Amino acid sequence: MECDYHRRGECASCTLIDVAYPDQIARKRRRVAAALGVDEASVAVTTGPDARFRNKAKMVAGGTMDSPTLGILDESWHGTDLTRCPLYPEAIHVALRTLSRFVSLARLAPYDVAERRGELKHILVTVSPDDELMVRFVMRSTEAHTRIVKHLPTLLTELPNVRVATLNVLPDHRAALEGEREVVLTSESKLPMRLRGATLYLQPRSFFQTNTGVCEDLYERARGIVAEIAPRSVWDLYCGVGGFALHLAGEDRDVTGVELSPEAIECARLSAAELGDVAGTGLTFLSGDATAFAIENGGAGRWPDLAVVNPPRRGLGGDLSRTLEASSIPAVLYSSCNPTSLAHDLAAMPGFRVESAELFDMFPHTEHAEVLTLLRRR
Repeated sequence: MECDYHRRGECASCTLIDVAYPDQIARKRRRVAAALGVDEASVAVTTGPDARFRNKAKMVAGGTMDSPTLGILDESWHGTDLTRCPLYPEAIHVALRTLSRFVSLARLAPYDVAERRGELKHILVTVSPDDELMVRFVMRSTEAHTRIVKHLPTLLTELPNVRVATLNVLPDHRAALEGEREVVLTSESKLPMRLRGATLYLQPRSFFQTNTGVCEDLYERARGIVAEIAPRSVWDLYCGVGGFALHLAGEDRDVTGVELSPEAIECARLSAAELGDVAGTGLTFLSGDATAFAIENGGAGRWPDLAVVNPPRRGLGGDLSRTLEASSIPAVLYSSCNPTSLAHDLAAMPGFRVESAELFDMFPHTEHAEVLTLLRRR
């Protein structure tokens, strides 16, 4: 991938960009194999395009109202504009150029980190497979709310593919992407992500993989693995908006998705309702703590035939790892975004062996690796 920002020394986010892409993959494959304690040749690899693959742009606002930048801040807290970053598809490029003009139109003062003044901290843009957009203005306060609403029709005229627009409030002076409060500015509050196997719905603070194409491949691979196992009952722990559960549902199979976020569960239930009879009737989504759910149901002897886990970067943690180890669950399908925490969790689950592992390169030009590992009871 060619990047003028990297060539000019303006951005160093893609730490492996100077490494040939096949060598990047080989490097990640070695790391995954070492973390799992398996032969490197046994780790399968799935890749996608190495440019224009990111479905989400997280842009820091800098500069001034009349000359804003959307990108990152340099060491002196000055804005560096990255609106032509080659990681983003054209729909995001067009949106960012339009949003730069909107900052001036709505008189949104970029937040000055050094001086602790200004309002606009970030602009977050997500694009769906249908090129629909979610746009979020992360502001220090609601001071600009009236102006944003006043000029929103102009933005929607110039960007008619905006389905969801929000104002997120982040009042604190801290290194955070978003705040707790979200003000929806459009009639729609959810962005549909139409994948091959199901349509997922994202609310403003929902998590979704940033590489839609490789994410689809991940879900399809999981579906294939589960079809071979043919479990009658499945837990999907840390289910988010339901990606794995919705792809694994089917006749004669009970799938229960568990996620802490009530908003994510609302989205998952909406997707399940749309699937209807296609997925069968055994699809349930519950809002709650995954570890507490496993301990409570396991204590009552209600273990599934398969547990699917997709934890955050920190991994499962000791309590859930030990619960799975002590259970009668015969197989675990573990999707990890951090091989280091994956290895730590596996060390706490010696009763399982690695049957298969596959690297999904969600983040080309970085050290990040997504790994789908099938664990079988020894």
